[in-house]
Amino acid sequence: MLKGNIGEWSEIYVFLKLLADGRLNAADANLNAIPNVYYPIIKILKQEATTKREFLINGTINIIDGNTNKTLLTVPIADFVHKSQQLLANLKSVSGRSFSFPAIEAFLNSIDVNSLVALKTDKADIRVVIHDFNTGLKPTLGFSVKSLLGGDSTLFNPGAGTNFIFKISMPSGTPFNLNQFNKDTLQLSKQSKNSKISLRLTNLENLKCKIEFYKIQSDNLQLNLTLIDSQLPELLAHLVYTKYKTGKSKLIALLKEIILANPLGFNISKGHPFYEYKIKNFLTENALGMTPETVWTGKYDANGGIIIVKENGDLACYHIYNKNEFQDYLINNTRLEQASTSEDDNNPGFAKTIKPKPYKFGWVYEENGELFIKLNLQIRFT
Repeated sequence: MLKGNIGEWSEIYVFLKLLADGRLNAADANLNAIPNVYYPIIKILKQEATTKREFLINGTINIIDGNTNKTLLTVPIADFVHKSQQLLANLKSVSGRSFSFPAIEAFLNSIDVNSLVALKTDKADIRVVIHDFNTGLKPTLGFSVKSLLGGDSTLFNPGAGTNFIFKISMPSGTPFNLNQFNKDTLQLSKQSKNSKISLRLTNLENLKCKIEFYKIQSDNLQLNLTLIDSQLPELLAHLVYTKYKTGKSKLIALLKEIILANPLGFNISKGHPFYEYKIKNFLTENALGMTPETVWTGKYDANGGIIIVKENGDLACYHIYNKNEFQDYLINNTRLEQASTSEDDNNPGFAKTIKPKPYKFGWVYEENGELFIKLNLQIRFT
């Protein structure tokens, strides 16, 4: 039985919908189709553990063995129209984390699709051969799929490695009890219903502490970000700190705070959008291939762009050709989110020992006689 979550079934929906429509519509920064800008689909490539199939659009859908080039089956396009509509209705009506759709599964099996997620070694969720009006070529493009049918999709996944570590320098002679500080701020947050991390940062600032970005917990992530832009680790550190200090989460709102503060001291007298430009590049690299724990070389896996499944079932495509619209969408439709801190409420300042999550951040700790605090980065679509 095929069973999966909204995101996994959305990949199947995109597969069926593209074969039903035969085209991929480009979108503007607000997810609206750009008139007369679309990419005709020639075929979709789908590889599973033991099979490699091509779904060729030619008046009907010809299913071809990718190894022998032999046509295995011919299916009316109307079948894909019907099944894509049926799957969309199913996805709009389900609840829970994982589910199956027997009627859809039966159809998939009949066209030699036996798993929800195609075999892949990169960030591309679907591979499509299109007719490129710009060049006259027929490139094979990989697209990442994001769905608005369920919960908001994650753009930048959290982990222990995505912790940004800040060094705390206490004014000379200032009394400070580390354990009591973590305990008191946790209790105060419960009483006031304010963020414990925000309270800790505020209290440290009230103590006239100097809080400076030290490093990213993952050396690989730090190097990946430095490859994109040498100042990106520090810029993101300011962004993360502002998120936890102010409680603001929308990226565009945090960016306004950063631009106003200008923590990196750029010469903005001529109006150069230093912060916006660097953040847009970071979001683009992440959307098209970069992950925290894999060495990033700048080579895009999702070399086509992103396909968004809208709430009404329409598909919106952000192709690399439409870079400006793509980047505007990313920066205007993402937010920084707080993962679980993993802090043990019964032992503030320490991680839970029972089924701990990997993040372990948000409290002040001591290492080699110096004080630090970790703040985690996670980015999710809104």
